[in-house]
Formats: sequence, structure tokens, C-alpha cells
Amino acid sequence: MAFRQVLSGCVMVCALAAVSASALAEPFPGAQQYAKLDAPAFGTVQPVVDPSLPVVDASLNESVIQIPSGDVTLETTIFKPDGAGPFPMIVFNHGKLPGNAHEQPRARPLAFAREFVRHGYVVVVPNRRGFAESGGEYAGNGCNVEANGFSQARDVAATVAYMEKQPFVDTKHVVVAGASHGGLVTMAYGARDVQEAKGVRGLINFSGGLRQDECPGWQKNLTSAFGEYGEHVKLPSLWMYGSNDSVWEGNLPDEMFASYSAHGAKADMINFGAYKNDAHRLVGDRDGVAIWWPRVKTFLADIGMPTDRQYQVSVPQAPTPTGYASVDTVTAVPFLDERGREGYQNFLHQYSSRAFAVSDSGAWSWAEGGDDPISVALSGCQKQSSDPCRLYAVNNAVVWNDRNVSQTQTASR
Repeated sequence: MAFRQVLSGCVMVCALAAVSASALAEPFPGAQQYAKLDAPAFGTVQPVVDPSLPVVDASLNESVIQIPSGDVTLETTIFKPDGAGPFPMIVFNHGKLPGNAHEQPRARPLAFAREFVRHGYVVVVPNRRGFAESGGEYAGNGCNVEANGFSQARDVAATVAYMEKQPFVDTKHVVVAGASHGGLVTMAYGARDVQEAKGVRGLINFSGGLRQDECPGWQKNLTSAFGEYGEHVKLPSLWMYGSNDSVWEGNLPDEMFASYSAHGAKADMINFGAYKNDAHRLVGDRDGVAIWWPRVKTFLADIGMPTDRQYQVSVPQAPTPTGYASVDTVTAVPFLDERGREGYQNFLHQYSSRAFAVSDSGAWSWAEGGDDPISVALSGCQKQSSDPCRLYAVNNAVVWNDRNVSQTQTASR
């Protein structure tokens, strides 16, 4: 009996109920805000429908281009509003998964991109050299974290320079952000290469750093690297870290920030508290938008970036509950064997942004978090089944319709 379970969450930004933070007139040197902004176990982003705003298709006008960077080209994803612009731009730097960087999928931070496109931004996501289908090889620089960041930052600089030549980009309103390894790279870019781009106004670091367990004293190496970046950076930055981050344990985020801000770097650090089972997954999770966007919005306003909602953007929608059974009635799920029922029990212990799919032959899959658990669950199930897979439960409700066995359900885009 084929089966597959999928936990979707800390996918591309790995390494990644609104919660408000204190609004500041402007970024200030070395400030930490530890108000214990504990996130709820899960949150939802309620769509705001404003008929007066134009609608951007759910695809976000996604395109993939090749951007030259020295002797290689970078596989780069662009999301943008409709029209000719010019639009303010945010460049997002991805994290690093274990293993060969070329085997890492193309970075597509959909929840992040959707929120920025909704506010009128073009979102640019370069895969740095050695990642995905970008040319060259990953520049690890051994245990030298500072050099690693600077090596990676040259691709960020090439991306900004290329995009600033595009007519749909507002070159006076640019922000660079990153998560995990991409957060480190963002700060390295701000310490050196950003000097060539006059329109970059600020940096955003989501749970940034580089963990190298194979390197003795890697925490000290990491802290020292941030200190070096902070000594030279001129731009204000926003740092966001959570209290239950599986990668940065204990006081390490505090130490990184203290080292960075020791030389007077303008920086604002937010501890948003616990997020689900791992704060490191925040940016890759659609639920996480409700936590990071309010504080990012304040930061953007402080540095003179636009923050008004400009467009409507549709999000994946759950099918209508059918009342077939209570969601917690395991025996009601059709076609499952004993192992499948154990899988459904596991599904019931996940956060509410979740989906469970099953086929007539007993294949099954569940997904939780990420941007679209519905599509992930259906895809995971279908890979194990020659029969069509259908959704049984989404979030906290059963959506199964036993009267139509040929039914197939997919995410509403």
C-alpha cells in the first residue's frame, strides 16, 4: 500500500492574529525589542477585499530570467504587479539546505512575494552561484563566515545592478532582504557592495546566519562576521528572530546583534517569540505573514519606502466543508489501511494550515504550513498513486464528498 507524508514549512528559506511592534520614528542604533511578542500557535492572514484596487493574478506574473554575475548567470525569479511601473523593488536572498547546492530547488518565496506585490513591489529572487540552475559552484570559504558572506554578496550586487536597468524598477526605492543564510548575505552586501547602488534604503534580516557544526567555534566565527559587517554598514536594518528557532539556540541571536551594532550600526532587532514548532520557518509559511509584515511595514515607512496596499491578490482557498464527518473521526477516512490511519492521526496533531489527501487505492499524504499545503498534499499523494487523489480534510474541516467518487480537488488560485 503506497503512502507518503509531507511536512511542508521550512522549505526554501530554511536555515526559515497580527503581532504589532512599537513604531519608531526612525531606525536607531543597537535597539532590541524583547516584549515577548509570543505568536499564537498558528495564525491566518485574512484577505482584505477592496473593490477599488486592481487585481493581480495569483501567478504574480512570475517569470524566470538569467542575470549575469561575473562569469556565470543566476537563475532568478521575478514577481511583479501588472503594468509598466516603475515599481519599488525588494531583492530576497534565500537560505541554504544541507547537501549539494545545485540540488536545491529554485527559490520561490510565494507568501513573501504575494505580500509585497500586494503593496506594489517587484520582488526579485536570485539563486546565487552554485544554487539550483545558476552557474558556478557554491563559494563556501571553509570556516571563514565573513568571507562566505562577502563571496555570496557579489551575486546580490550583480542582481541589483541588473534590475536597476529595467524600466519597470524604481531605482530610488530598493530594499534587500534575506532569510537564514540569505540574511547573513544581506548584511554582508550592506557592508560593502551596496555602495554601488544609491537607491538601496535598508536591509531586512530574517533569522540570518550560517551554522557550520563541522567548524570548531562556529558560533564565535559567526558573531565575529556580523561584527565586521556592522563596522562598515551605513544603511539601517531590521532584524527578526524568534525564541524557538531550531538553528540559533540560546543567546546566539543576541550575541550576533550585539556584535553587529557595537560600532554604531543603525539596527532594530525584534524577538517575535515562539512561532509554531520552529521560528526558523517563519518566512516560508503563509501564516507567518501576519507576524512579520506589521513590523516590516513600520520599518519600510521609516526608511521612506511605500507601504500602502495597491492591489488585490488572490490566495489559495480551501474547498467548502461537506459535513461528511467530524475532522477528528479517524475511522471515517475512506480507503486507508492501519498505517494510513496512523498517518491521519499524525495529521490531526499538525497546525491548522494543513491538508490531507487520499486516493481510492489507499495512497495518502498530508502537508502542513508553507504557502499552499493543499497543493503539496495532493502532489505528494499523486506521486504514490495511479488513481486520482482527492482532498479529505483541509484545516479543521472535512471536505470529502462521498457521492462523487470521480471528484478531484485542487487549490483555488
